[in-house]
Amino acid sequence: MRRRAQIIEGTAAHLRTQDPGGITLEDIRAVTRTSNSQIFHYFPGGKEELFLEVARYEADQVIEDQQPYLSALDTWADWERWRETVLARYRAQGQQCPLGSLMSQLAETPGAPEVVSALIGRWQAEVERGIRGMQASGLIRAGIDPARCAAATIAGIQGGVLVLRSTGDVGHLEASMEILFDHLRG
Repeated sequence: MRRRAQIIEGTAAHLRTQDPGGITLEDIRAVTRTSNSQIFHYFPGGKEELFLEVARYEADQVIEDQQPYLSALDTWADWERWRETVLARYRAQGQQCPLGSLMSQLAETPGAPEVVSALIGRWQAEVERGIRGMQASGLIRAGIDPARCAAATIAGIQGGVLVLRSTGDVGHLEASMEILFDHLRG
């Protein structure tokens, strides 16, 4: 299984520098130093199956890149560290979004919508947990609906990332997070 993980991680690293639509199995074999038989042993569905696994890996990276802050939204200082971590990730990423690029290639692939749904669900649950904890501590007013605010947070981040991918400007992402935090602070 370690070899399978190496293929996924190597492909992910390569896809961060290239448009997925232009990458062939030959390219993947070269960058991961694998044979055709190894690729098809671990990914019998070929490139499409491999790209779907890479999309799952990249979705996990979205959450991992926000740790430990995302799982510890217990104070306003924690929320600010999380916000700065999110902004730093997307500033560094710029207009190139590995997961977004992959998902555009996999739009019709069975299982692809579930990758994004699972990511959004995990992400939203972490934010909602943070809001609930802050409400219990009296740091966020009781009248706020944690589930709706968490959904708005993720939608704001994703909207900001979409604008960033289109324009190269991170300002919309910054604004959406700032306004949401102001709303939570009341």
